[in-house]
Amino acid sequence: MTDTVAEQETSPVSPTPPRASIVGKRRVGDTVFLGLSTTAAVSIMIILAGVAIFLILRGLPAITANWSEGDLAGYQNRNWSSFWEYVGPLLFGSIWAAFIAMIIGTPVAIGIALFISHYAPRRIAGALGYIVDLLAAVPSIVFGLWGIIVMRPLLLPVSQFLNEYLGWIPLFNGPVSTTGSTMFTAGVVLAVMILPIVTSITREIFLQTPRLHEEAALALGATRWEMIRLAVFPYARSGMVSATLLGLGRALGETMAIALILSPSLIYSVLLLTDGFNSQTIAANIALNFPIATDLQRSALIGTGLMLFVVSLAVNMFARYIIGATGPGAKGRKKGKRS
Repeated sequence: MTDTVAEQETSPVSPTPPRASIVGKRRVGDTVFLGLSTTAAVSIMIILAGVAIFLILRGLPAITANWSEGDLAGYQNRNWSSFWEYVGPLLFGSIWAAFIAMIIGTPVAIGIALFISHYAPRRIAGALGYIVDLLAAVPSIVFGLWGIIVMRPLLLPVSQFLNEYLGWIPLFNGPVSTTGSTMFTAGVVLAVMILPIVTSITREIFLQTPRLHEEAALALGATRWEMIRLAVFPYARSGMVSATLLGLGRALGETMAIALILSPSLIYSVLLLTDGFNSQTIAANIALNFPIATDLQRSALIGTGLMLFVVSLAVNMFARYIIGATGPGAKGRKKGKRS
């Protein structure tokens, strides 16, 4: 017995095999996929940096130029003192139009997504989801023509109603447009244009809610709406924010629909119903004036595009912050920091 124990103690221990022999060699497919994915990630950063550098180099001459002389003097029938005075109304119009579109379109998009995912029968949900996705393929010029021909006369009675009964609110004050080419019409058209993006993403997020959470809420006596409010919305909060911000990016960059509906005015105005007192957007202003602009005027238009690029980047960074603060695991990260 003692000899056996002594032999076990003196016998050499077999060395641990190297990690490479356990894991094995990396497959060729894994190496190729790793290279492709890394190249794609790096290329995105390179393209983004290239766009920013292009906008800065081409827009800098107009940003630093003297707007009281040369091709920029009296540009677009206004005597601008600097580039910042010129880009201000355009930037305001872009943000204001996108904000109106989000106020109108986001609740409708979330409601459609909720109906498709939790209320509609399977056949109706499939058909409705296909129709919503099909809206994303409609060109913006078609939405612009639809806004001019259909929505402008259709919204005139609504504008008159809002002015008559809600005219004490500054948004609906002032003379009502007789043509319908107002910021209100533009906001409605933009709201329809962002519906496919917000609805599709939100619908997929709602469908990913754990089934056990929903069944547990229903088993405890919750109604369907209470189940959605307590189980679905908290789980999908970050996804809803992401979908909303993607829709905001579409509304900020929309060009032809706004160019067809709004008159090219460079003013600050929050009025929704008046004609001729609407702020133009940056994208629409570039589309309307770029073909007839001189070199320095094109530099000014590219400079306004740079401002829109900065705003879009800031919006996306803010969205990432909100998602990180409200998304899954945010509470656990906060507890970990406290501990």
